[in-house]
Amino acid sequence: MYDPNDAIGRLLFNVLAMVAEFEADLIRMRTVEGMRVAKAKGHLRGKLPKLSVRQEAHLIELLESGRYSTGEVAELFGVARSTVYRAQQRALVKSTMSPNRTDRSTTSADLDRRPRHAIPR
Repeated sequence: MYDPNDAIGRLLFNVLAMVAEFEADLIRMRTVEGMRVAKAKGHLRGKLPKLSVRQEAHLIELLESGRYSTGEVAELFGVARSTVYRAQQRALVKSTMSPNRTDRSTTSADLDRRPRHAIPR
């Protein structure tokens, strides 16, 4: 057994630590290179959305009709309530940023200050 308190023991443990750090750097380099190759081939896309554009538009229509609650719409579409809230937020941003809109009462600065749960219906 090597004692980490004497000179030979410290040397051995330092050499082992350097080898372990070197292996970790090799793994990191290979991972980055693999991701770069996958991205160039078009294989890195991230997580796919739960709802299609048409489904999201239908979801917003149902919520704006006032007949369904957020929980009911989430259950109907088979998604979490947080997905419904994000869809509402995207629709709100899209409606406030559209160029043909005449009412400019809500700006993007207002959206940043508004709590996420306070999305108007």
